[in-house]
Amino acid sequence: MNDAIALDTPARSDWVTPLELVLLGAIWGGSFLFMRVAASDFGPFALVEVRVLLGALILSPFLWRVRARLDARRWRQLAIVGALNSAIPFSLFAWGAERAPAGIGAIANSLTVLCTVLVAFALYREPIGWRRGVAMLVGFVGVIVLVNDKTSGDHVAAAAIAGSFASLSYGLAANFTKRWLADLPPLAAVAGTLGSSALLLAPFALATWPQVSPPQGAWLSAIALGVLCTGIAYAFFFRLIARVGAARAATCTYLVPLFGVLWGWLLLGEQPTTLMLLAGALILGSVIVSQRGAKR
Repeated sequence: MNDAIALDTPARSDWVTPLELVLLGAIWGGSFLFMRVAASDFGPFALVEVRVLLGALILSPFLWRVRARLDARRWRQLAIVGALNSAIPFSLFAWGAERAPAGIGAIANSLTVLCTVLVAFALYREPIGWRRGVAMLVGFVGVIVLVNDKTSGDHVAAAAIAGSFASLSYGLAANFTKRWLADLPPLAAVAGTLGSSALLLAPFALATWPQVSPPQGAWLSAIALGVLCTGIAYAFFFRLIARVGAARAATCTYLVPLFGVLWGWLLLGEQPTTLMLLAGALILGSVIVSQRGAKR
């Protein structure tokens, strides 16, 4: 199917697909900007509750189509993956966004690919190979560099560690999704995990809901997180996968840390430091090498 599309519209694909990949990277990179703007007014749990609830509502039609296939066992799986893929990592990134520049979380988010490989090896004994093993070591050196960047603020280390654990949570979720939810349409699975996350986070969000209503800018950022960076972005991403394949679509994730740092610099005046750029280069380079090693 993808080959047929490529043959039918080669000229269009040559320029549209790279443009869409850049756009998706910009949107997901922007999520760290929106968290940085809104987290201090909402708090992590309330902000993430708004985000996952809006994302689940946008994607709910896809879940409704497969409702007959959702038994109690499947809902338990959706709840576990939802906690690991949304509730926990989104909350950790939002917590970090209260304390450190947007680029810190965006760079730490790049570890997701490496953490996915590590979890697959630890839980399922999937081989890593020497190339990917070296890449992982380089990536984790990048984390050490990021944690020791004192020039970006007093709380950078805590935010970087929180982001690293968020990436580990993503890695667990990716492996469980592959084994538990592969028979569901991807957008239905995303809708189910987001809806489960909203239910899991609701008690925490209600307990910590801000007593003073957040300002308009914070609300707009929270809505953008849910509608644009979650609901629309996931739909956009799986549309790309259907057209150009998962490997090519996943290259947009290389752009997320770049845009995360760029938006923070341009819109919030968060000047990237030398150590931040070095850490980003180490982590992103290790991810690219790891992905090439996997293909070989």
